[in-house]
Amino acid sequence: MKPTFYVTTPIYYVNDVPHIGHAYTTVAADVLARYKRLMGYDVCFLTGSDEHGQKVEKAAVTAGETPLELADRVVKRFQALWERLGISHTDFIRTTQERHKKGVAHIFRDILEKGDIYLGEYEDWYCTPCETFWTETQLIEGRCPDCNRAVEKLKEESYFFRMSRYQEELLAHIDANPDFIQPKSKRNEIISFVKEGLRDLSVSRTTFSWGIPVPGNEKHIIYVWFDALTNYITALGYPDETGNYGRYWPVDVHLIGKDILRFHAVYWPTFLMAAGLPLPRKVFAHGWWTVEGQKMSKSLQNVVEPNMLIDKYGVDAVRYFLLREVPFGLDGDFSHTALVQRINSDLANDVGNLLSRSTAMAVKYFDGVLPAPATLIEVDSALKHKTEEMVGAVDRLMDELAFSKALQVIWEVISAGNKYIDDTAPWTLAKDPANRERLATVMYCLLESQRVTHCLISAFMPSTADKALGSLGWQEDISKEGLQWGGLKPGTTINKAEALFPRIEG
Repeated sequence: MKPTFYVTTPIYYVNDVPHIGHAYTTVAADVLARYKRLMGYDVCFLTGSDEHGQKVEKAAVTAGETPLELADRVVKRFQALWERLGISHTDFIRTTQERHKKGVAHIFRDILEKGDIYLGEYEDWYCTPCETFWTETQLIEGRCPDCNRAVEKLKEESYFFRMSRYQEELLAHIDANPDFIQPKSKRNEIISFVKEGLRDLSVSRTTFSWGIPVPGNEKHIIYVWFDALTNYITALGYPDETGNYGRYWPVDVHLIGKDILRFHAVYWPTFLMAAGLPLPRKVFAHGWWTVEGQKMSKSLQNVVEPNMLIDKYGVDAVRYFLLREVPFGLDGDFSHTALVQRINSDLANDVGNLLSRSTAMAVKYFDGVLPAPATLIEVDSALKHKTEEMVGAVDRLMDELAFSKALQVIWEVISAGNKYIDDTAPWTLAKDPANRERLATVMYCLLESQRVTHCLISAFMPSTADKALGSLGWQEDISKEGLQWGGLKPGTTINKAEALFPRIEG
């Protein structure tokens, strides 16, 4: 039986239009899912939309439509973008679906019956855009500490979750599982937050109606974060323990933006503890993108629209740039100049040029039929060894979600391929029939190294790898076994590759 791997993105809020931040998390999850499939895992990859709450209700009223009509309209934008970006998710959860509502009501009722949810009264400062209550001391100059918008004083009857009860248990879990919250800086941030003391959390509202009602007291709507976080198990069919829930939970990694870390690393684990359910194996918070050094904002009109990037540069170039430019976990800066530079140097000059040179020589010197290699000499063995080492290094780095470093390791083999051509000078060997066997060995090593490389690239740039492997005559499914040296069989037809990435001038 295949080992399982479960990866999720956050569910995206339908009060927003898809921007580069959404694309970033989703492409990262897709690369991880594709890589794990390649390595023989049974992968579940979940994304979706968060459709309840006061913000959606207000936006719908303003737009003169029902909240569900608004959600239906916006969800299509996300789904269309995921299709264009080549996202290979296995499920898309919407919080307005019956399967989700059923699961949320079940876990709420379960925790209520255990006594960890109770009815009380709440009064504090509420920020509608963030859907968050703040104490007086948490406000910054009387405004929301997260988004700096105005807050309003709200007093209402509310159900509370006894989060305070789980403070020590959560700290003990973080301590016993060093990889639970990543990167390390974020782990430390959460530890200090929890040590300051967890207060009981208000988990229902009575001031609006767009959401999932509290079972048995329908004037209360379940707090949008309690509702949203539960998607990770409701999509698997929770509370039914057979089927996907039993197969994939606990999740291997929740990929999230750093702005929602507290919800995922404090609220969510304590909800699960209260319900007696297993905790996620890893929560990984990545950084934010600025644009030309400035924070992305609608008012500055500098929000990077992914569809526009795809139109201009192509899907695979955008996917590559997002994961190569910045170490995953750190903040990054987006600029068109940096993107064009990556396309011209890494994609056109390095990987594209290597493939077109190599396949052109195979066609010229061997009529496009892959020759059998003779005994390898030192220069060949070095390329073979570097290619084999890359496979192990990429595997370790992908487990650490170090996408940028994994690409760097792959590109070192591409550079080694370009240098190998210079060192072995096939054009000189071709001039003398006595060197035919030597030339055959050089061509074989050169093309086989690229086959292995493109099998790994397929997780990052699927259509580029398809084209490259097509030129190399590799018809097999990409698999773990295919990453071993010697996969290309002598006699295989090699076709001259078209330019994978044309240079962008100007």
